Amino acid sequence: MTPFSFDLTAADGRARAGVFHTPHGDLLTPVFAPVGTQATVKAVTPAQLHELGASLVLSNTYHLYLRPGDPLIAEMGGLHRFMNWPGPILTDSGGFQVFSLAATRKIDDDGVTFKSHTDGSQHRFTPEKSIAIQENLGADIIMAFDECAPPQDRPYSQRAMLRTHAWAERCLQAKRRPDQALFGIVQGGVFPDLRQQSAAFIASLGFPGHAIGGLSVGESKTDMYATLEVMDAVLPAEKPRYLMGVGTPEDLVNGILRGVDIFDCVLPTRLARHNAALLRSGGRLNLVNAVHARDPRPIDEACACYTCQHYSRAYLRHLIAAKEMLSATLLSLHNLYTLVQLARHIRQLILAGQFQNFAAAYLAQLNVEDMQDPSLNSLTDAFEKF
Repeated sequence: MTPFSFDLTAADGRARAGVFHTPHGDLLTPVFAPVGTQATVKAVTPAQLHELGASLVLSNTYHLYLRPGDPLIAEMGGLHRFMNWPGPILTDSGGFQVFSLAATRKIDDDGVTFKSHTDGSQHRFTPEKSIAIQENLGADIIMAFDECAPPQDRPYSQRAMLRTHAWAERCLQAKRRPDQALFGIVQGGVFPDLRQQSAAFIASLGFPGHAIGGLSVGESKTDMYATLEVMDAVLPAEKPRYLMGVGTPEDLVNGILRGVDIFDCVLPTRLARHNAALLRSGGRLNLVNAVHARDPRPIDEACACYTCQHYSRAYLRHLIAAKEMLSATLLSLHNLYTLVQLARHIRQLILAGQFQNFAAAYLAQLNVEDMQDPSLNSLTDAFEKF
């Protein structure tokens, strides 16, 4: 009996609220996953992640393979014990990182040869190798090895799609652990016919869930959302859908409108390390600006995160100016809370049948709000109304 199953609890339009059952706990969807590339979410402890409401964490196969090495992590009891995270973990296949090394890698039908970004040493990933690494890491949800192509290059997208399909079959054959859910990945660039073909093929293989890859890599928002429309029409409704590497507030709302269940993104912690706070409206607050030097207000007066409950903009700007590490932690806590709780809030709206109205109000105001000051942000009304 598989330890994984997906219960679709409610729908509001094409937006879905569900429960994905895993060996390390249930994921209530829609859900946003903080990214812990190297078995750590930067500047944030597991206890803090739990406190802000995170339920799923993502780690990176490529980086952990290079250091400290997947055999060592297996020896230490797997990622859950190694990073002291008791909840569900998702690992990507390493495909995106390998293919981003365009100048130092060589692709063939069997796999990819590449040079490490850390020391220049040569390595090779195949579908079988990616699965073996992920089985050593021990995440609950693992990804098939795929080829990510430039989204507007049709010939390349078609070749990469066909290779991704062949590699998906090999990943299924290589997988041994029953306590891991292997998701297939849909490719095809921004071309509707390729995306339909890819979604139909990947869905036919019987994966317990499906990932949408090759987006948020240079295409327009219009193209990304149009591609999600295609996915919603073809991917089976009874299985979870994971949009890889996408996670602005606007993208969460638009993705959920189009049937997406799981999101991840490095954006919240990356913005924090660049001294910016993410607002629920989708805007960003640059705490370096001198206007905040004597501002006693929190980042967002309506936010219940630890940072907003205890610290002023003036204090945050002081930490940044003094180059204190605490600034990255406090801003990361706020940014992660913003996205994790937005997904949770949307789930409640779907259950209540109110998400469509909320999304319409939210998206209608995106282009007219002053994104620099949450005190001027009437999008707060959208949250309070629904």
